[in-house]
Amino acid sequence: MYQDDDLVAIDKPAGLLVHRTGLDAGETRFAVQLLHAQIGRPVWPVHRLDKGTSGVLLFALTAGAASAASSVFESNQVTKTYRAMVRGWPPPAGLIDHPLRRLPDDARASARALDVQPARTRFRTLAQLTLPLPYGDHAETRCALIELTPLTGRRHQLRRHCKHIAHPIVGDATHGKGPLNRALAAWLGLQRLWLHALSLELPHPLTGAPLRITAPPGDEWQRWPLPPH
Repeated sequence: MYQDDDLVAIDKPAGLLVHRTGLDAGETRFAVQLLHAQIGRPVWPVHRLDKGTSGVLLFALTAGAASAASSVFESNQVTKTYRAMVRGWPPPAGLIDHPLRRLPDDARASARALDVQPARTRFRTLAQLTLPLPYGDHAETRCALIELTPLTGRRHQLRRHCKHIAHPIVGDATHGKGPLNRALAAWLGLQRLWLHALSLELPHPLTGAPLRITAPPGDEWQRWPLPPH
């Protein structure tokens, strides 16, 4: 999606891990290694996306650029925008201000995994859908396309926050509803986590120039019968 002397950004497909992790020890394909092979030089991931999430993923091309980029992310100078399909119809817009317990990065995590951290996410509803799919006592299933902007960077923040407001992301095996996920996957003809990192905005870590990288949602999002804009 973007490359200069210091940074490179890709449109990560759903189902691809960013790097090796003890939480998914059986996986053999990683974005870090694939990108290294593609451009012929080492890369450093600046942030991460869940395995099931697609969209903009930024890497540094040198250790110095990686350190500078990490400082930009840690100082909250980055705006991330996501699209998600969720169960039900959330309010038109809102702020989810709900602290989250720290999750372990891998099987060797320490007792610090019990720490609780502040976490905030803004959202707005872009479209509402009513699908001819029975669910529970209802003859139809309601879903909504929403935009999510995390104001903090906690692990699985968007998935956990959507669950907290009772509108889990469709396809989320951990925080969603299994029977509904399976029914929707069969109806759509595709099983995935319906979460996409749409854009990343930040000052360039070394030049300070404004940088905006966008990855439009893939063709699979057209499977949803969205109303015309």
